[in-house]
Amino acid sequence: MGRSEEGKNGKAGELRDSLDRSIEYLRVSVTDRCNLRCRYCMPPEGVPRKSHDDILRYEEIVRAVRAVVPLGLTRVRLTGGEPLVRPGLPDLVRMLGAVEGLRDVALTTNGQLLAQYARPLRDAGLRRINVSLDTLQADRYREITMGGEIGPVFEGLAAARQVGFSPIKINAVVIRGMNDDEAADFARLTLDEPYDVRFIELMPMGEVGLWSPEAVVPEEETRAAVEALGPLERAPTPATSRGGEAWRLPGARGTVAFISPVSQPFCDECNRLRLTADGKLRPCLLSDRSVDLRAVLRAGACDSYIRAAFAEAACAKPDAHRLREGVTCPTRTPMTAIGG
Repeated sequence: MGRSEEGKNGKAGELRDSLDRSIEYLRVSVTDRCNLRCRYCMPPEGVPRKSHDDILRYEEIVRAVRAVVPLGLTRVRLTGGEPLVRPGLPDLVRMLGAVEGLRDVALTTNGQLLAQYARPLRDAGLRRINVSLDTLQADRYREITMGGEIGPVFEGLAAARQVGFSPIKINAVVIRGMNDDEAADFARLTLDEPYDVRFIELMPMGEVGLWSPEAVVPEEETRAAVEALGPLERAPTPATSRGGEAWRLPGARGTVAFISPVSQPFCDECNRLRLTADGKLRPCLLSDRSVDLRAVLRAGACDSYIRAAFAEAACAKPDAHRLREGVTCPTRTPMTAIGG
């Protein structure tokens, strides 16, 4: 299975890919189910639901993480689908928090259930949270999410602040003709609130049908709309951030960042693998290659075999995506089945 646990050029035991990038970050999808149907993420008819037995148990996720932490894994982010629709998620946060050597556990959510879970998640040890929110307009939110209500998201953000989450990041995917006129409105949020707003370029995910090169709003356009409010000044960028420096409007409490994988790709900095809800290790968001970790875990394999599966996935990481070369749909898998 792949190469040995020794890094190509790094320290013995480090998890590194074939380009000598250190793999320190694992995004874990805990479910493929979601309580929204965002038009760029999931087909309108939804996706076939996987059976309960297909989905990794919390104990299996923790087992895998514990096995790989000695190879340099330091960060885990929980995603979905929508992770908060899976019962008992604070229990998983608590279990991961007990893994010696794991420094950071974070969560990405659509915010629909955040008001309910903010306190239990905080009490379980979660400290960082990202909320996906692509519009500040109720009618437009219903359109983008195929019927969702925006009110619970604002309630969730308020609850997250109240219980002490910091930072709270807001992820906004910018789509031409849909919400590209709201960049300044999102940036205004940071003037009075300590939110970190991240503008994300639309990426081609699966065969949802929304994506086209024309729908992508390049970073320079979004930045120009934000700078109409005032000059941007560099702000401290957390060490956990990749692909987007933090910026601050004059006197603002929060920050903005531009995550631009299409116009400003940052593949050379990629330090992550993805674990899908059904136990597939994916080396790259925009590739359908995967390693079946679930089979390894359910075969009762020892840690060395789990680490070998991670090493195989790391070795399969491409040097970069091929969007600039005209490969417009490099993966046929919708985002909800991969994990954001």
